[in-house]
Amino acid sequence: MNNKFILKFDWYTFLVYFSLVAIGLINIFSIGHTQEQSMLSLNHTFGKQLFFALLSIGLIFFLQFPKVKVYERYSSIFYLSILALLIGLFVFGKEVSGAKSWYSIAGFSFQPAEFAKVITALALTKHLSEINTDLTTLSDQITSFVLIFLPALIILPQPDPGSTVVFLSFILVLHIEKLPSQYLLSCIGLIVLFIKTLLIGNTIATAIVLGLGLVYIIGLGRKKRRKRLLFTLLTLVLASAFIQSVDFVFENVFEQRHRDRFNIVLGREVDTKGIGYNINQSQIAIGSGGVLGKGFLEGTQTKGNFVPEQQTDYIFTTVGEEWGFVGSFTVVVLFMILMLRILLTSRRQKNNFSRIYCYCVVCLLFAHFSINLGMVLGLLPTIGIPLPYLSYGGSNLLAFSLLLGIYLKLDANRVNEW
Repeated sequence: MNNKFILKFDWYTFLVYFSLVAIGLINIFSIGHTQEQSMLSLNHTFGKQLFFALLSIGLIFFLQFPKVKVYERYSSIFYLSILALLIGLFVFGKEVSGAKSWYSIAGFSFQPAEFAKVITALALTKHLSEINTDLTTLSDQITSFVLIFLPALIILPQPDPGSTVVFLSFILVLHIEKLPSQYLLSCIGLIVLFIKTLLIGNTIATAIVLGLGLVYIIGLGRKKRRKRLLFTLLTLVLASAFIQSVDFVFENVFEQRHRDRFNIVLGREVDTKGIGYNINQSQIAIGSGGVLGKGFLEGTQTKGNFVPEQQTDYIFTTVGEEWGFVGSFTVVVLFMILMLRILLTSRRQKNNFSRIYCYCVVCLLFAHFSINLGMVLGLLPTIGIPLPYLSYGGSNLLAFSLLLGIYLKLDANRVNEW
């Protein structure tokens, strides 16, 4: 590394990344601590995570050597390759916890879905950064949606609904790049309708929607009413049809475990010993940490293995129990600094490719961060979303290091003003 690289490389962002990885390692060590087995062994969760952490840091620096054009020029090849790997899972994949989402190679498991998020970000960025791309036209809208939802639809039946949901975050990138706001509003509206229908039933939900539609039509002036009447009526018909389909989708598309988790979160059922056990124990662990926490290796919930999958989806419970409010707040602040820094840096990028890729990075980080914390705090159903850089898992850590490493390379390609 020469002096030019040292000056341009964003060491502040790397320091935040390194801090999050270190916090993750400390808490994974605490969860798996035992006197009976070497913690550095690759057969141990901490030993494996340490190995992937070192590999990820090495990957970040390796990504600084290729020319920037490599990531743009070969993004289509990367995209087609990851689609082939995702499809190959149905034949060669290894089943873990009921999901056929993994390849097993030399004792290590590899999850293509994690890398599909990064590669989709590159492919979408390339499409949006092209001079002739215009998201106000239907053809470019369709191309963008295909790029986003094609890998998501392959991942969904593995089944891996968590990873599928994360792909929706790319809609925010399209919105920033001048996609008509109706698409984003429609997505939000459908989510609200779905949840409300589950809570109050399809009959009442339909009546409310039709009532609001009628009030809207009456409130329009004569001229506007004539212009918008057909569109408004069509919207009401589609909304009513969607509401009537909610029960069918919920009962026939969702698996029982997903239905149970939705029912727990929405308050339709109370179950602290069955499907609601994870959420209940998670809340107990975080709440018991107080302000300063119980201390390293002193978490009773952690030591007693009361929270299932604590090293992966529920890693934040260990932070809350052993490091308290201070530790939890520190993790949240570090994520906020990381996302805000990338977002602010996006404005200083030299070209559209670098700028749009920054948006993709922030949206993916925000989706994982917000959904994971929502799961842990019992605000969202558990759908298997790890916390980037902290949760145990080599594929997730490598993928999000790859995501950040490419950003650091693109950012270093401009004059660093920070």
